Amino acid sequence: MGIQRKVLLASTVLAGMMVADPSLAQTAGNDAGDIVVTARRVEERLQDVPISITVLKQEQLSQRNIVSTADLGGFVPSLSVNQQFGPEKASFVLRGFTQAYHTAPTVGVYFADVVAPRALGPTTSGNGAGVGSMFDLENVQVLKGPQGTLFGRNTTGGAILLVPHRPTDKLEGYVEGTVGNYDERRLQAVLNIPLGDTLKVRAGVDWNKADGYVKNHSGIGPSDFNNTNYIAARLSVLANITADIENTTIGSYSRSDTHGSVPKLATCTWAGHSYTGLGALLGPAACAQVARQDARGDGLWDVENNNPNARELIEQWSVINTTSWQVSDSLKIKNILSYSEYRERADFSLWGDNFSTYPFFPYTGSGGPFSTPAANGPVGTGLKTIQLHPGRYPYTTAQNSFTEELQFQGSALGGALNWQAGAYLEISHPLDWNSQDVEIFTNCSNVQQASTCNPLYAPFNIPGLGFVPVPVGSISDANTKDWFNDKGFYAQATYKLTDKFSVTGGIRYTIDKMRDLAELMNITPAGKYCQDILHFNTAPAGFTVNAANASTYALYTNDPTRCDVTRSIESKRPTWLIDFDYKPNQDMMIYLKWARGYRMGSITSNSIGFETVGPEKLDLYELGAKTSFHGPVSGYFNIAGFYNDFHNQQITINPVVNALYQGVIPNAAPNINAGHSRIWGVEIDSSFRLFPGFTLDVGYTYLNTRVLDITLPTPPVFYDSLNPTAGRGEPLALSPKNTVIVTGTYVLPLPTSVGKVSVGATFSHADANQAEEATTSPLYMISAMNQLNFNVDWHGAFGGPIDLAFYMTNVTNQGRILFPSSSFQTTGADGGQVNQPRMFGFRLKYRFGQ
Repeated sequence: MGIQRKVLLASTVLAGMMVADPSLAQTAGNDAGDIVVTARRVEERLQDVPISITVLKQEQLSQRNIVSTADLGGFVPSLSVNQQFGPEKASFVLRGFTQAYHTAPTVGVYFADVVAPRALGPTTSGNGAGVGSMFDLENVQVLKGPQGTLFGRNTTGGAILLVPHRPTDKLEGYVEGTVGNYDERRLQAVLNIPLGDTLKVRAGVDWNKADGYVKNHSGIGPSDFNNTNYIAARLSVLANITADIENTTIGSYSRSDTHGSVPKLATCTWAGHSYTGLGALLGPAACAQVARQDARGDGLWDVENNNPNARELIEQWSVINTTSWQVSDSLKIKNILSYSEYRERADFSLWGDNFSTYPFFPYTGSGGPFSTPAANGPVGTGLKTIQLHPGRYPYTTAQNSFTEELQFQGSALGGALNWQAGAYLEISHPLDWNSQDVEIFTNCSNVQQASTCNPLYAPFNIPGLGFVPVPVGSISDANTKDWFNDKGFYAQATYKLTDKFSVTGGIRYTIDKMRDLAELMNITPAGKYCQDILHFNTAPAGFTVNAANASTYALYTNDPTRCDVTRSIESKRPTWLIDFDYKPNQDMMIYLKWARGYRMGSITSNSIGFETVGPEKLDLYELGAKTSFHGPVSGYFNIAGFYNDFHNQQITINPVVNALYQGVIPNAAPNINAGHSRIWGVEIDSSFRLFPGFTLDVGYTYLNTRVLDITLPTPPVFYDSLNPTAGRGEPLALSPKNTVIVTGTYVLPLPTSVGKVSVGATFSHADANQAEEATTSPLYMISAMNQLNFNVDWHGAFGGPIDLAFYMTNVTNQGRILFPSSSFQTTGADGGQVNQPRMFGFRLKYRFGQ
């Protein structure tokens, strides 16, 4: 019997026992009763909310060494993390809903009820809350399923809520220090000050620095990658203006300046496959790098970097102001206003290659053989596949976000009807150009060298001409600006038909607008031309024959503004929720709901021929039960079964550029609306106090996803074929069938004078799962996760205000590639981003005040 059948059988029997014997549920209190969530924008008990939710308190975040939102993936069933471009730019996958390149997030991340600032730069970003957001929190709530009625930004997968500690009326605080392997040093400090009866202030700082766990052996650039180096600060001010009016202002700032990440180049072979295209040319160089790595005895966390200026700098700040007015016992008005800015400067190698070219290597633009690593380029460098450098403007991404939300919450009919309604506005403008220099198959180091270095030329068999050198490399000066204007109007109400039965209905109407200004230039030895303004087989005024291809006419210019192209998209959609709840007693709830989800489209200007993609929609059907129980074994057991019907799915494709247009049409990964999928599964979230001092927490997800249909458009003349990253009949990316997370915690039976000592361990398993379509990479399957974490905590050591802790994550030092580069057919090799190795450390926390 498979693991999912065993867990499902056990959960069904247990749930059946609880329904069959109501007295069992009525006899006692509720271990989940003290967990308060805000999943429906008001404070409610976890067990009263008809949503599948995983909640982690600050204590649990510390015990598991969760430093950023990217660390949540190993501790929340149904949640996967896409780290294709490194942990700092991680995007989230809930219940199989994946964020494709340069699209809106499928999972919204909220801090203090405000969605994270937009960051639609050249590479995928999950628009996360940023480093330094995971300290001094009340809890983290992961809501599963579309949250398109009450929350600010429509998402199909779910939402992650970060709830910060509110200022209190006590003079108190703490200082906490951490030391660990990889020379980790972390310092946190929080101070809470009441300034009279009506004004309270809470301030905190989090500084963290550690060496990288990925070691670089090339001698080029930093000696390590995936390091930690950030500082974050937060100031919260709570003012009780009157007995009925409360105002809270939260200011946050964070700055992370690291070496970024480099993928591990892992293999240059693929059983049953042979090199084609450029892979056949670069395969020997790729295998030479693999051989060097093997000769050194390199492991998974050893790489060769070829970017001398590797860096990942992210800086963001925000101000959030929340005003609540209790107008009467039956009416509350709440206003949430925010402004934030996000800036990023990135410089990295996309595929982790460090190729040394070999004699008789294919041509370069100068016409001669590229016979040594130093030929036509800086000493010590060779041919580079894809490098992403800062462009002509200071930032890779620079964006601000303004949000305004007005809420009305009330009750009527003697409390039988609870309702809320409101309006939401989000405006996001560029602070500067999103600027990046993209160099593909060149020997350049930055855009300033682009006029003197050369792209790779390779021999292609052109009908009627035989084998001729064709430019396959390109140098792009890519600059974009994006504007967003999003509005939403919503209302939701719950009506108690009886003491045990209630119905909830909600509706929202969303208007999403996006405008993109692109200034894209290709730089060649023959000059600069507009990448986004090309004509085929015709020669309009001002256009000349493209030096790279005689059948393409390009606009050559030294004036970048002549390349400006503006595109706009708009979508208007309703979303809704209908929910039925049945509560036979205070410790049990059964719910059934139908929800419509929606995610806006996007613009990707460098995807020639497929610059825009439209919105998605889905219908969710969910049946769930939440139960609490007491007696010798107490705790709670929550289960949900769901089915998603997913239409107009945004899918990434890998187009093959026709040989005639190599070097003219840029290599890109466009998105198209081509998919129809179905997703169904079961989620369990439970906690059992089996005997005094011992608690067992069990989370489980069974996820069954399948692409039902893919409808590809006819490729434009410059593409030979379009290869989707998901195939008909295949599962969706990053969707393991079985995920199990088990945590056991035992509090030692010691005298109070000694303090509270607990020992805990968490085991996380996720099945092997598919990252991309099976024909794209030899590493398209991500290996199973089997990770063990361990912690010891001593709270109030010897009755004093000191807490001591030890933690170790990934105890067995399991190594995995988290997402493939999918570069085999292009470079003759493949690899990907790697997970964290074993981490351990010690903490000391000093608490002071009341």
